[in-house]
Amino acid sequence: MKKLFLLLAVICISLGTMAQKGKVTSAQSFIDQGMLDKAKEAIDQALVNEKSQEWTNTYFVKGKLCQAVFQADNPKYNAYYEDPLAEAYASYEKAIQLDEKGATKKKIIAGMVYNSLAGDLYAQGSKKFEAGDYAGAYKSFSSQIKINESEMFAGGIDTPMYFNAGLAAQNAGKYAEAMKYYEKCGELKYQGITPFYQIYQCILAQGDTVKAEAYLLDLPNKFPGDNTVNFQLADLYLKSNQPDNALKYLKIAKESDPDNYSLWFAAGITYLNQNKFDEAIAELTRAIELKSDIAEPFYALGASYINKAAAMFIKANDIMDVNKYEVAINEANAVYAKALPFMQKSYELNPNDKYTMLSLKELFYRLKMTKEYDEIKAKLDALEQK
Repeated sequence: MKKLFLLLAVICISLGTMAQKGKVTSAQSFIDQGMLDKAKEAIDQALVNEKSQEWTNTYFVKGKLCQAVFQADNPKYNAYYEDPLAEAYASYEKAIQLDEKGATKKKIIAGMVYNSLAGDLYAQGSKKFEAGDYAGAYKSFSSQIKINESEMFAGGIDTPMYFNAGLAAQNAGKYAEAMKYYEKCGELKYQGITPFYQIYQCILAQGDTVKAEAYLLDLPNKFPGDNTVNFQLADLYLKSNQPDNALKYLKIAKESDPDNYSLWFAAGITYLNQNKFDEAIAELTRAIELKSDIAEPFYALGASYINKAAAMFIKANDIMDVNKYEVAINEANAVYAKALPFMQKSYELNPNDKYTMLSLKELFYRLKMTKEYDEIKAKLDALEQK
């Protein structure tokens, strides 16, 4: 009788275990049918039962459920887990940990489960990046990398993922992490010099202009003949108020890329800010020859003539001889007149710019163009009332 009792007890225990494992099997079946609510209910029951909560397949199926939740179009299902892909990855890792024989690891590799999960993480990261959630995007992309680099991933390294992670981290203000991934891109020779420029931007964003300058100055050793280094150096010196150094590298850049409008425009603005008006006029005239469909170079060239004329007026006021004074004033007015067509073109290309209208108002006044002065004044007055 005792033996019969023990046998019945063993049978009951076995049946109980099978019943709980049956919950896991049912959960997988519900996932396959798209019935994620029933799958969630079944897997939750298996997770709280002592017979199945330490069973490797419980966590494997939970991982599949979490991925299905992420992929679902139904918002109700999406709300089951705060971060379903992170939950999926943790579940698969738990399944591997519990399976001492290694069958789960083989199943993940053969079924390319981690490949699927990496693809989901890329999709999630891309969506978050586009939405401006850069910290969330970085979390997704860095998890994708961790999975891609694991032995359970079937296939080779997806090189662009390092650049994606770097860009997300950089935009999230995680500069050290960003630099780590950009350095990996450099090792893999992905995107040429671009990752190195991103590293420079990360250094600069942390406020270390000295280190940033040294980093840029070393890049020609890695990429000899790459003209963009000169432009980056010029930009750095412009931002750190070193115009002479900026002009030096702009000159070098123009020699290699003489038809680059932005180089001539940047040099013109730099000379203008130094009150070197003739040099500014020469640079900006070339900029307009290269690109005549935007307002900015026309405005800058007009401003160069206006500022030059204003300086001439100030100098004329020191002349005591009446005749010489009159000649100097006429020369200054002639320079003002040279500004007019460029300001008018700037106004034509950007008719709503207040500063262009103010410059035209001054020119019309000085050149005694009464009708035009009244028209532009009326437009400015109307703008002020808005």
